[in-house]
Amino acid sequence: MLASWYDDQGPAADVLHVGELPDPVPGPGEVRVRVTVSGVNPGDTKKRRGWLGSSMPFPRVVPHSDGAGVDARRVGQRVWVYGAQSYRPFGTAAQYTVVPDHQAVPLPDHLSDELGASLGIPGITAHRTVFADGPVDGQPVLVHGVLGGVGSLAAQLAHWAGATVIATVRRTADLSRVDAAVVSHAVALDTGEPAAAIRSYAPRGVDRIIEVALSDNADLDNAVAANNAVIAAYATRTDRTEIPFWPLLFNNVTLRLLGSDDFPADAKRQAARDLTSAAAVGALTVAVGERHPLDDTAKAHDHVDARGGHGRILVNIPQ
Repeated sequence: MLASWYDDQGPAADVLHVGELPDPVPGPGEVRVRVTVSGVNPGDTKKRRGWLGSSMPFPRVVPHSDGAGVDARRVGQRVWVYGAQSYRPFGTAAQYTVVPDHQAVPLPDHLSDELGASLGIPGITAHRTVFADGPVDGQPVLVHGVLGGVGSLAAQLAHWAGATVIATVRRTADLSRVDAAVVSHAVALDTGEPAAAIRSYAPRGVDRIIEVALSDNADLDNAVAANNAVIAAYATRTDRTEIPFWPLLFNNVTLRLLGSDDFPADAKRQAARDLTSAAAVGALTVAVGERHPLDDTAKAHDHVDARGGHGRILVNIPQ
């Protein structure tokens, strides 16, 4: 099969190769998927770069955990794939990948491979941020970074589940890009009093906060959290992040930290079911940014690392 891989960590152009590798063979309880589209996540490029001192988990790595394609064992069933390179060496940047059978999720015929390849890590993370602490029907939910990959999906899932979604963007100029059909109220963080603006829409505070930059927003979150609120944080910009401990304690706030590779297996399966159901009824869409051929996987990685443009970065796999 044709694949992209790396044998050493480092800059994408230096370590990523494209060529032929042996077809992977499924073991017990696994399926082999012919990949059509591979989704690139920041986590994929961080592993390749050795982020936070991480080392090569295997002698050779075919990157990318997310993808879409066809499961030949299921008579050509179209599927979307998650976790292909989570604690496994060979991901979806190849013509074939092998995953446990439940990680190849049936993809309804009217949904595109591009959407399927965009659901995995960001979708399952978004689902966990919204639902890990119970239903959100009728609750005000604050989603920071609503234009990002996880934030956008979290807002759509919360809206699908009956929440009132309040969202933030970094700049006032970005407000026009927020989907008003999903987000009831949007606030720009470069305004003078974002906490007051959020409180004007949720006077008693918000019950859930979906957090992409805890180091930046801890004081703001404290100012708008309702009693017994949950802050579900999946990212921060400072490794040793400070929080206003006593105010959060007196407000009985729960801080939930979320790392997608190690979510409980049943939570991932429920997320996969819900993501597919929401997408099937048109409640879930993903903006696709650049598409790259497999030969340009290094360029796709560089694009993700540079955080340029908007939308999911995909790699098209030759058939």
